Amino acid sequence: MSRLTRFLSISSLLVAAGPTFACTNASSSLSSGLFGRRSPERAIWVSRFDYKTRDDVITIVGHCKAAGFNTILFQVRVNATVAYPSSLEPWSEQLGGADPGFDPLETAIERAHAEGMKLVAWVNVMPAWWGKEPPKDPNQVVNKHPDWLWVDQKGQRQPYSNKFYVSLNPCLPDVRHYIVDVLRDLAGRYSIDELHLDYLRFPNEQPQGEPDRSGLDYPRDARTVSLFQAESGKKPDQDKAAWNTWRSEQVSNLLRDIRHGLRQTKPDLELSVAVGPEPEVALSHFQDYRTWLAEDLVDAVYPMNYTGDLKTFDARIQSWVALGKGHDVVMGMSLEPGNMEVAGQELDSAFRTFHNFAVYSYSLLYDSANTSIASQDQDKKLERAEKRKVLLPKLQSLAQGGSDT
Repeated sequence: MSRLTRFLSISSLLVAAGPTFACTNASSSLSSGLFGRRSPERAIWVSRFDYKTRDDVITIVGHCKAAGFNTILFQVRVNATVAYPSSLEPWSEQLGGADPGFDPLETAIERAHAEGMKLVAWVNVMPAWWGKEPPKDPNQVVNKHPDWLWVDQKGQRQPYSNKFYVSLNPCLPDVRHYIVDVLRDLAGRYSIDELHLDYLRFPNEQPQGEPDRSGLDYPRDARTVSLFQAESGKKPDQDKAAWNTWRSEQVSNLLRDIRHGLRQTKPDLELSVAVGPEPEVALSHFQDYRTWLAEDLVDAVYPMNYTGDLKTFDARIQSWVALGKGHDVVMGMSLEPGNMEVAGQELDSAFRTFHNFAVYSYSLLYDSANTSIASQDQDKKLERAEKRKVLLPKLQSLAQGGSDT
């Protein structure tokens, strides 16, 4: 299941879910001046599963260039593990948890810049770990700071899940300071063109295949509850609306801290964020991007508009014409639904409206080192080849400025 399929699965676990944001028919044109001033962006997300060697990274950049993309969103921070040498966090488990003998981020930057492409560092913000087994590295944040993880109202720590995350607690100032330090270190040491934040929210959905977690509420550790009480004069169960608003505000405070820290470290570095496509649904994960946009906390926003239904896709686009006014909107679309004719129409719609799009993801279009969330058997390789046969001419046409009217 993709990250946004999970994001849009609103389970009874959530306590802040609201009605789906109403959308209308998509606009076929865009008046100049409505949005930001960045150059048109044709981006693709490349996950941490897609590379293990220097040659993998070189191949990825070559494929992306040939396909007509001009921007690579290259995942380098996963669950408090990273794909570059760091004194703050250990190497990612996808690279064996140890120095792989090369610097994946520096390699990606060098190759992308040599091809005239932007290299964006894609980071997961909130996740602390992924999978059923805890990390073995004593320096991993789960082991160093277990008090930074979620605890429910019964005093139980958030359980590990198959192919999903346990989370850091952004309500704690120490956690926010830690995340800001990691991101400032990354931005200060590498010539990235943009820092792209993902999972800037509570990953509080029901993990697929796990026991029902409805009714659990996070984070309810004594320190978090004390902070809420100090501000509100109440306990969470006494005012659930205030509790929900307060948690959203802590996520926003983290973004404010990131924005401030990056302006101190590298003032001209662009900051972007991936968000759910519908604001009321996003709020159920305490992701209040209306506030973020109103406060100009990001330079660009990437709505993850993942659907195989063109009517839904276009309705969400129309809603973002209003939501994103004055900001750069890079409309995300997914190849996971599988219909490349529809995917081509979605690309046209996004490009026509915003002159930007981002495709999820590389491993759905190309064979790769990814065997964790993508199969590399012969049938899947043939399926990806068919996707490329249909979609690459469209992508290459858009790279030349072409779009169906």
